[in-house]
Amino acid sequence: MLTRQESQQRISRLQEALRGKGIDGALFIHPIDVYYFSGTRQNSTLWVPAEGEPRLWVRKSFARGIQESCIEDTRPFPSSKEFPAQFEEGVRSVGFTFDVAPVQQYNYYLKLLPGRDFVDVSAINREIRSVKSPWELEQIRHCGGQLAGVFREVPGFLKPGMREVDLAAEFEYRLRKAGGEGYVRMRAFNQELFQGLAVSSASAGATGFFDGAVTGQGMSSASPHGASAALIPVNAPILIDYTGVFNGYIIDMTRFFVIGKLAPELEHAFRTALAIQGYLAEHLKPGAICEELFLKAAEMAQAAGLAEHFMGAPGENARFVGHGVGLELDEFPVLAQGFNVALQAGQTLAIEPKFVFPGKGVIGIENTFAVTDEGGVRLSDLPDDLVYL
Repeated sequence: MLTRQESQQRISRLQEALRGKGIDGALFIHPIDVYYFSGTRQNSTLWVPAEGEPRLWVRKSFARGIQESCIEDTRPFPSSKEFPAQFEEGVRSVGFTFDVAPVQQYNYYLKLLPGRDFVDVSAINREIRSVKSPWELEQIRHCGGQLAGVFREVPGFLKPGMREVDLAAEFEYRLRKAGGEGYVRMRAFNQELFQGLAVSSASAGATGFFDGAVTGQGMSSASPHGASAALIPVNAPILIDYTGVFNGYIIDMTRFFVIGKLAPELEHAFRTALAIQGYLAEHLKPGAICEELFLKAAEMAQAAGLAEHFMGAPGENARFVGHGVGLELDEFPVLAQGFNVALQAGQTLAIEPKFVFPGKGVIGIENTFAVTDEGGVRLSDLPDDLVYL
């Protein structure tokens, strides 16, 4: 569980940022934001004033919320008539996370708090959350250990004749048995996934809505992401790209397996992916510019003659090579074109150089790293090797 000290440190950072922007306080309704600052994911609304003590109102379950909450002033959610009186007269500007708040909820609180100006604090919130404390880094490192343990079991259950969904089910069974929570939270609108994906050359070239290098065919048009019912062929790469979610925190890893042999073109792409990962990990230092790291990765892919396959099928390429992880899969920062932002110590990123060859397969690597003065520190202990079966 979140400690009171950890909660207070997060709130202090938020309050400092609010004061710097001249905002009187921030009102959080998105569950994982409330959890980040309070330690409970119950149906709650959190008020953090720029000065003074925060307040948490819990709709359901109050009994569990008060048990888990690190906020000293935790109380039942008041009636609509009573709600305005919970705020001091001097409160004029109210921070709100416009990136995730539904319009209906925005209008609801606007009506409850007339005369206040609602301002967007999405960027403030995401930047604060992007820098992980030592406690958070330990949570993610624990995720890495658990997920790596499941990856080590793959050679024992990956067999010729399996379908992609059979492989996914075997992996997910073991991950769940290890205590994996399965909630892969994403902040971006219109993005969703079920734990991860197991994809072979039978569906590696499938395209879809998911903003990543690999989508997979999925099981239907309603669930067009991840493993399909296709048989896994021999002599082609098998991608297993999964999250490990424990205590709310996420780690993201990918490994590749081959039943038989791999074509020289794909082996070349794999070596290139390792080289790109190595370069990026070495340069994950405070002050490094995210866009510049992405452009260097793209340059290395081009120099290897693989530019059109980098981070997606030709014409469907994703424009990033790394993304922040934490309580959500798509946190800041992003190693992406147009993300002209400097890295900070303590940020955590999943670095995932991948190459997609429709009809032949996908190949690459993915590991999660922490930004330090010495470069990226890997948060999982698992060899990067291709595993031949």
